[in-house]
Amino acid sequence: MEAWFSRRGLRWLKPAYVSFILIFGAIGAPLAIPVLPVETYIRYSQRLHLAPPRIETDKLGTLPQFYADMFGWEEMTAEVARIYNSLPPDVRPKTAIFCGNYGQAGAIDLFGEKYGLPKAISNHQSYFFWGPRDYTGESVIVVGAGRRDLEPYFDSIEPAGEVGHPYAMPYEHFTIYYCGQPKVSLQQLWPRIKKWE
Repeated sequence: MEAWFSRRGLRWLKPAYVSFILIFGAIGAPLAIPVLPVETYIRYSQRLHLAPPRIETDKLGTLPQFYADMFGWEEMTAEVARIYNSLPPDVRPKTAIFCGNYGQAGAIDLFGEKYGLPKAISNHQSYFFWGPRDYTGESVIVVGAGRRDLEPYFDSIEPAGEVGHPYAMPYEHFTIYYCGQPKVSLQQLWPRIKKWE
C-alpha cells in the first residue's frame, strides 16, 4: 500500500486513509464482536439503524446470533436439573436427556456435572455418532423439540418446564417435555433420526 501512495505522489493521503480505517473499524467493531454490555449494544445498534445479521435463521431477537448464543444455557441446564431431580430416585438412572441440537446438548454436558446430570444425547450433528447410549426411551427429558415432533415416538408426553432467556435466540424459548411409553426403543429409532444440518 505504501508503494502505491508513493508512486502516485499521494503520500499525504496515507494518514487520512489510516484514520478512515481506524474510525470505521472502531464504529463497526461492536457489531462484529461482543465488546459492549448487552443493553449498550442494543442501544448502539438501534442508533445506527442496524438489525442483527441473519446467520442460521430468519427468527431474530434483539441480539445477533453470535451474541445471543451466549445466553440462557446454564438457566436451561438448571431447569432440566429441576425436572431430573423431581423424578423418583430409581427412575433417574434410566432417564435420558435428549436435546434437539448440539448447542443444547453441549450446554447440558458443560454445566450438567455441577447439577448432577448425566451426559446428554442428541441426534444433531456429531452428537448422533455417540448414539442413545444405554437408554431405552422409557424415561426421557426432551429439550428443544415440540410436542408434534414427539407424538410419533411416545405415548406419554407431559410438559415439564419452560426455557427462555430474554437475550437468547427466539428458537431457544421452548417447553421441556418429559416423555415415556416409547412406541419404539431409542436403540431401534436412532438410525432413522439423524439430523445433519
